[in-house]
Amino acid sequence: MKFAHCLLCFAAVAAAGAGCSRSEKPDSPGRANLPAARVAVATVHAADLASAIDVTGTVRPVQRALLAAQFMGAIEELPVTLGQPVHAGDILVKIAAGEISARLVQAQSQLNSSRRDLDRERDLLAKGASTAEMVRGLEDRFTMTQAMVREAETMLSYATLRAPFDGVISRKPANPGDLASPGMPLLEIEGTSDFQVEAALPDSLIASLAVGTPLTVEIPAMGARFTGPIAELSSAADASAHTVLAKITVPAGTPVRSGEFARVEIAGTPVRMLLVPTKAVSTVGQLERVFVAGDDGRAILRLVKTGATRGASTEILAGLDDGERVVVAPPAGLSEGQLLEILP
Repeated sequence: MKFAHCLLCFAAVAAAGAGCSRSEKPDSPGRANLPAARVAVATVHAADLASAIDVTGTVRPVQRALLAAQFMGAIEELPVTLGQPVHAGDILVKIAAGEISARLVQAQSQLNSSRRDLDRERDLLAKGASTAEMVRGLEDRFTMTQAMVREAETMLSYATLRAPFDGVISRKPANPGDLASPGMPLLEIEGTSDFQVEAALPDSLIASLAVGTPLTVEIPAMGARFTGPIAELSSAADASAHTVLAKITVPAGTPVRSGEFARVEIAGTPVRMLLVPTKAVSTVGQLERVFVAGDDGRAILRLVKTGATRGASTEILAGLDDGERVVVAPPAGLSEGQLLEILP
């Protein structure tokens, strides 16, 4: 009895295994009744395309100046505001310079005195009442006092800071009444006509770049995209970041602002990619899918993983093979297993 029971169990398991191993399933009645869908198809193809590397950058004006104090003194006047346009030569800052003014008066007094002494000795020398040595000593003193006057005049000129070019006030860290000290930043002025994009490029890509090489730049905030040549390329790399500073010219008339974020595209080595028309890919939630035209003329639903979009094509990372045909812009309601009528 036990032996017969074991034979019956073995037969039941074998029958169940045979049923599960079938790979073909009959079409459901609903799917079989669907009319053939008229669709256009495209062939998945492989292409060698240059890979692109995105590098971040910042928009900077070509003309930019940081005005700082040359000596210690209280700020008497600061008649500009942040963002105010200024013209070359406009007075931007005045610093109290009473001590330097007094030094200039003293130097001018000494200059006048030495001039009178020199003139008198020259007259006496002509009459034989003085010596050439005395005249040479007074000439040296006159030259020294002239230098003292020029030094005082130069220091006094530093008390008034003027705009070096037409632009706008981009930074104003000082205020009237502050005590300015040598090297202390007072104002920053930026030009408004010419701009560049400063970007730190990977040193591994510098070998293929040079001054004049055009690069594609995108300014997301302004929706601007342009191609500009490299205007400057540093000869030294940053040892910690392994990057090289490059400045890319922004074409005249491009709507950009100083300090805006930029994205620079650098062409890398060609990479083989599988491409399909972007319209062939649809999404359901977070899933990406395409319909493949099967050899039997029916639609096959395939989940895929996409990469970058290049023009009207999309890169396929997984889910398709070279040579397969995909449905372009699949009609709404297209189901897996539905017959396809392929348009010419």
